[in-house]
Amino acid sequence: QVQLVESGGGLVQAGGSLRLSCAASGTWDFFSMNRMGWYRQVLGKQRELVAAITSGGSTNYADSVKGRFTISRDNAKRTWYLQMNSLKPEDTAVYYCSAAKVSGGAYWGQGTQVTVSS
Repeated sequence: QVQLVESGGGLVQAGGSLRLSCAASGTWDFFSMNRMGWYRQVLGKQRELVAAITSGGSTNYADSVKGRFTISRDNAKRTWYLQMNSLKPEDTAVYYCSAAKVSGGAYWGQGTQVTVSS
């Protein structure tokens, strides 16, 4: 049983920065997860992958955020982060953290709103 809770969302001006955090609780085990990541969703569009990090530390990013966003992880705190710099209005969305299970399936947070004003 794992619960994921996002924090750090809010309202920011274009060009600003935010850092999102995803804290895991329950029977969390780093080696029980294959990948940890961040997704975002806008009304009328499908949820899209923003960034992901594997248990081995490999990362990948959506083309739209490369060079601006960075995903990182702190195993001791059972937390992973999404540092978002040079934010654009197009980044406005609900951001969800997730963790893919080694055994299949995934855990999801409830989402945190990020709004970037022009």
